[in-house]
Amino acid sequence: MLVVKFGGNGDLNLEAFCSDVAFMVQNGHKVVVVHGGSREMDLISEKLGKPPLFVNTPSGFQCRYTDRETMEIFTMVLAGRVNKLLVEKLQKLGVNAIGLSGLDGGLIRGERKGVIIAQEGGKKKVLKGDYGGTVKAVNAELLLLLLERGYTPVIAPVALSDEGEALNVDGDRVAAAVAGALGAETLLILSGVPGLLSVFPDESTLITEIPAPKLGECIELYAQGRMKKKLLGAVEALNYGVPLVILADGRVEKPIRRALEGCGTFIRQGG
Repeated sequence: MLVVKFGGNGDLNLEAFCSDVAFMVQNGHKVVVVHGGSREMDLISEKLGKPPLFVNTPSGFQCRYTDRETMEIFTMVLAGRVNKLLVEKLQKLGVNAIGLSGLDGGLIRGERKGVIIAQEGGKKKVLKGDYGGTVKAVNAELLLLLLERGYTPVIAPVALSDEGEALNVDGDRVAAAVAGALGAETLLILSGVPGLLSVFPDESTLITEIPAPKLGECIELYAQGRMKKKLLGAVEALNYGVPLVILADGRVEKPIRRALEGCGTFIRQGG
């Protein structure tokens, strides 16, 4: 079982990714795709007159402030446009893909934050009414049923709260939770860099192996921007019992096969 997170940056090679998913499925592998769509979300939000608002938390992570209107746009873009584009491309390649969000069948259960603490310089600011959330549970039974029937799930990172509300949840952390719930052998996170770099953006400084006990140190020393959340997703995947997490390049041809053959940053359980 392979869970692949395909990032939301516009510079990723969508055609190559879909071709590689098709290759894996047609060669007998069970694959679950979790996707992002932040670039598309930003563009459409701007066009709709609701520009994105990003804030930095005291712990150093950047997050999107998601009020109710933004949440509705997020669902429209991620669960609608981006998800169905991926499903369309995979279907054209002979993959019986099925597009889902975490809302469908209670696939991803989440806990609403409600409030974001933003760090602005030396001051903290409280933003209320946030529909961002954290993942609580995954309906593995539904995914296993679909996989057994020959479907390839394609999941948008929208979760369902206990109150029945849609939540914006981080795609990397959704992928980690899905991989853990399914007992996947590997979680592959594809983005616009070849893995974790010790000197960003110098790709020659790729760190090819990270011992699991050193992950926290690597987050502090090397991770910048979105890479912090990808490494946090890796930590959570290992905690869920996933044996291997790979951070690899989603811009290249055959991105999945290249990663599985050794190209990227490998983080192993107990490494």
